[in-house]
Amino acid sequence: MGQLGVDFPLRVGVAGLGTVAQALIALLRENSTRVSSQSGREIHVTHVASRSAKPDVDLGSASFSTDVRSLVDQDIDVLVELIGGVDDAYELICEGLRHDISVVTANKAVLAAHGNEILALASNRNCKVGFEASVAGGIPIINTLNTALASNQVNFVAGIINGTCNYILTAMDESGTSFHDALSDAQMKGYAEADPTFDIEGIDAAQKLAILAAMSFDTTIDLNGVHTEGISSIEVEDLRYARELGFRIKHLGIAEKNSHDLDTRVHLALVPESNLLSNVRGVDNAVIIGANAVDNLMLVGPGAGGRATASAVLADIIEIANGSGSAHSISRSDSAYSSIDDVSCPHYLYIPAADKPGVIATIGEVLGTHGVSIESVIQKHEATRINNGVPWVPVVIVTNSVLESNIESIVAELEGLEIVRGKIRRIRVVDF
Repeated sequence: MGQLGVDFPLRVGVAGLGTVAQALIALLRENSTRVSSQSGREIHVTHVASRSAKPDVDLGSASFSTDVRSLVDQDIDVLVELIGGVDDAYELICEGLRHDISVVTANKAVLAAHGNEILALASNRNCKVGFEASVAGGIPIINTLNTALASNQVNFVAGIINGTCNYILTAMDESGTSFHDALSDAQMKGYAEADPTFDIEGIDAAQKLAILAAMSFDTTIDLNGVHTEGISSIEVEDLRYARELGFRIKHLGIAEKNSHDLDTRVHLALVPESNLLSNVRGVDNAVIIGANAVDNLMLVGPGAGGRATASAVLADIIEIANGSGSAHSISRSDSAYSSIDDVSCPHYLYIPAADKPGVIATIGEVLGTHGVSIESVIQKHEATRINNGVPWVPVVIVTNSVLESNIESIVAELEGLEIVRGKIRRIRVVDF
């Protein structure tokens, strides 16, 4: 790495030439005056490397190579990793740090898998690692936790951190679209991958939550500590009944510090309509931070997209250029993670039950023997269905707060009743 100082431009090498990289180069060109003012120096992309060339992309004066690893041998000050994936990205980031080159990445997968090692290496080499763009796209959540709330004790962080899931749930809720049709629409519009598993099964959100939890509670990144569920079990009926009960269904990431350990989980949740999260639509992301000095803060914005993500990448580059912060760092201390069995909250239960008198009384008796009361109930006889010639109706119940391990036993007992005609769907109820 060459000599740094305000009299010298910051030289940036970009690995990858996809949507985000192209947007980054364009933003640097469009906002050059503002960027130079904020960074106190000029920022130049001097080298770009990608596995495949894209001659139609204007790289300005930057040199180009199809050998991504060659970037670390160039005279650059910052390496921007935008190739995605885990293994190759990890090797490239570490090699850059070993060459005393600071790194900016938008790669939540590599951070969830190797973030602790990357940050330890950066500290040993006196380099900076910026990863604002790794969580919630253009929302400045990492910098908010790292800098703006540095004087606060964070009590919880929770939110909608996967735009694909939020788009699907919004379409189902507002248009009555089935899950599969909403997913197909998301894929057609480019909001979901051809293989959407990482999004709809909650893996993408879990990776982001692991990073947020580490930033919020000064601990190491631990993806294994995150209980992870997706959205593929949801039905349009659930969203309709949730509305009738005064809720919306969202896919949330939740990290909360209790007296002894850390509770981190990703799952569907009924959110009260009075909670601002319930009104976050489409592909937008939103994060609520609960802290002891500022109470609750909520940040909302685009969670993905080339320009939004590039904005976050460029913010990290500017921080490195002007030396205003340490970019981002995470403590090396470990935290104990609680089991999902220890979580206590109300639950929504969708019970396919026989259409005959006394059903609710029988269900209530089972719940009562476990010390669980019913907060709300919906049973509509006009919703009668026929299965193998036997009529049944959906009975929808919201319980009071109950321990996770207990609700599993209760559901199993209910499913064993003669009056229950199928699997019970269960969704947690949360509020902040």
